[in-house]
Amino acid sequence: MGRIWSDQNRFEQWLEVELAASEALAELGEVPAEAARLLRRHAGFEVPRIFEIENEVKHDVIAFTTAVAETMARAGHAEASRWLHYGLTSNDIVDTAQALQLQQASAILLGDLEDMRAVLGRRAREFQHTLQIGRTHGVHAEPITFGLKLAIWYDEAGRNLARLHAAAAELRVGKTSGAVGTYAHIGPEVEARILEKLHLNPAPATTQVIPRDRHANFVAVLALVTALCERIALEVRHLQRTEVREAEEYFSPGQKGSSAMPHKRNPVTSEQICGLARVVRANAQAAFEDVALWHERDISHSSVERVILPDSTILTDYLLARTTQLVDKLLVYPERMRRNLEMTRGLVFSGQLLLDLAAAGMLREQAYRIVQGHAMRAWENDGDFRAAIEADPEIRGVLTPAQIAEAFSLDRQLRNIDRIFERVFQ
Repeated sequence: MGRIWSDQNRFEQWLEVELAASEALAELGEVPAEAARLLRRHAGFEVPRIFEIENEVKHDVIAFTTAVAETMARAGHAEASRWLHYGLTSNDIVDTAQALQLQQASAILLGDLEDMRAVLGRRAREFQHTLQIGRTHGVHAEPITFGLKLAIWYDEAGRNLARLHAAAAELRVGKTSGAVGTYAHIGPEVEARILEKLHLNPAPATTQVIPRDRHANFVAVLALVTALCERIALEVRHLQRTEVREAEEYFSPGQKGSSAMPHKRNPVTSEQICGLARVVRANAQAAFEDVALWHERDISHSSVERVILPDSTILTDYLLARTTQLVDKLLVYPERMRRNLEMTRGLVFSGQLLLDLAAAGMLREQAYRIVQGHAMRAWENDGDFRAAIEADPEIRGVLTPAQIAEAFSLDRQLRNIDRIFERVFQ
């Protein structure tokens, strides 16, 4: 990913756009065919020379075309260089070449996301029936399975995959419409031929630049992708807490957790993922700021994109790889999950008990009062909620022992897990 945003690759893409333009114009008889052939064979550049020229002329594209012209002169074909950049303006090259870079970056990111989704799917099936307590507001709620948690992440990864495909496709556009988007020097039919050579589509209408809503959408999708990485990592951080210990990051032999406390096994990878995801989200804000430009073009977006596009794609690539590794090697402790599920001695079945009492004929307000009363006493005194329910005469007057037992059934609570998996993995 880093090479895609290197100066070398950036200028290679600039040159490819220039050569495609010369060849398309030659095919239409507007540029000598021999000049286009010579440009393809001999045009080149040296990055240090481009920067040397730019230091003098203070214009990156002029520095680039000058450096390329020098290589043509050294090859003995200076005359052909006058057809380089013919009829084009700076952003015809810059925006179109950047589209090529973004396609290269997107291909890597799509592969990364597919890899992470595959790992999430595999581990979801592995723990499809591994019992765990579900938590709302950080407090025990009702039973779930750990596989369901992973399946939900898998499902979200699928939505992000669709979003990223769409955002990348929306950026698969170039333009050679000139300084204000009017095709004053190169017509739309020529543009179509140039972009076909580059495997890009023409942007239907532009100013001197491709409208930046496309780029803002792309970075926003990266923010969503990395938000999922953070969502997974944050859950691991919570599950790794000493009081919970239901899952934890892989801790390699020889790894150290603290300079002062030898016992520490800290979720450092998860914390790093959570921290770096914030950077991508912040970059999305900057991308939205780039949408509004003065009239037909200013360059306030250019300096921003030189930071946020490389940083966001590189960070997303890194975070996807780290999150994939995190999930792949995650240490999971089903026995601890079961112990935590049972630690409140039946409190987490209060909702089902309330429904069963109402269904059996008790007024809901009365049922809620009775169930909550037992629940609060069990909560405050670390009591046995189920035993208290089984001994309550009002409840026994409405529900049989078998019905009470059914209210505390895990199988009943989780009877639809397989159906959820069928929907997610259909």
